[in-house]
Amino acid sequence: MTVLLPGTDDLYAWMLGGPAPVPRLTLPPGGIAPAAVLAMLREAMKPIRAAHGGGDWLILDGNEAVGLISLKAPADRGGTVEIGYGIAASRWGRGHATGALALALKEIARDPQIRKVTAETATANLASQRVLQKNGFVQTGARVDSEDGDIICWERP
Repeated sequence: MTVLLPGTDDLYAWMLGGPAPVPRLTLPPGGIAPAAVLAMLREAMKPIRAAHGGGDWLILDGNEAVGLISLKAPADRGGTVEIGYGIAASRWGRGHATGALALALKEIARDPQIRKVTAETATANLASQRVLQKNGFVQTGARVDSEDGDIICWERP
């Protein structure tokens, strides 16, 4: 069963090799993401937490941390945020992203600053597209990213 644990700096420190802030918490083989990505996310979450009192979550399956889901920046003036998520490669295909997104959307709905949630996927990432569709997102456009190539833009009001 997928559950969310609110993100903290201590959790990122743990994923980067520090002590576990929660007893019995484990990581999957290979961890959730490369250390450089975790370090970048750790810093990126600070202004989001300051603006929203949260906005990032560790995705758990029992006591195992299987992924991360978060806002990518504080809400803009119109109340729009973009959400991003990632699941440990060793735990793909088990419904964790779909379940975590549904739970995160419930948390986000409690934030009066947020009126609309957007997301982006690579055109080749069919699994992530299904996750968004199952959670009520609709395609709103496309663009080309210099690093990621062809991107589909999504929205969930």
